[in-house]
Amino acid sequence: MKHVLLAVSGPSGVGKGTMVKTLIARREDVVESVSCTTRAPREGEVDGKHYFFLSKEEFQRRIAEDDFLEYDEHFGNYYGTPKSFVRETLKTKSVIMEIDVVGALNAKKTFPECVLVMVTPPSVEELKRRLSGRCSETEEQIENRLARMEYELSYKDQYDHIIINDDLEAAIEELSNIIDGD
Repeated sequence: MKHVLLAVSGPSGVGKGTMVKTLIARREDVVESVSCTTRAPREGEVDGKHYFFLSKEEFQRRIAEDDFLEYDEHFGNYYGTPKSFVRETLKTKSVIMEIDVVGALNAKKTFPECVLVMVTPPSVEELKRRLSGRCSETEEQIENRLARMEYELSYKDQYDHIIINDDLEAAIEELSNIIDGD
């Protein structure tokens, strides 16, 4: 079986993280890419497992050394995918990147065989309900994320696959089938 690089994008709160984590737990032949970031760790996150947490200076040095498959800055922090991790891992497993649209499109430029998957909510109202249900964001942050959703969805025609996450199990199965080339 050929291993694939999959870039999964979608608005904040759409369920892409849950989909990716569930799929990885079910399949031994798939791993999540570990990105570098300059944001502070959240409770329970482990350096080297969830992210490689870097200072802005270290991140900028690695940009200068062309050490990223893609990188971007949003919400005041840098995020990037180290090339070496992806290249090495693809030798034995498929790699999923949970990534924003700019990063996904940049990854496709670097790795043309990268498969782009956009996860969308069934409606704006449902996404707002999910974001409000997190209880971790202010109303202003929710409105900012909804505005970003419009921007992200404007790129959906450049994606290889669109998954509407109105049924989590069906969405996970669809993602698994994409990895298998179905």
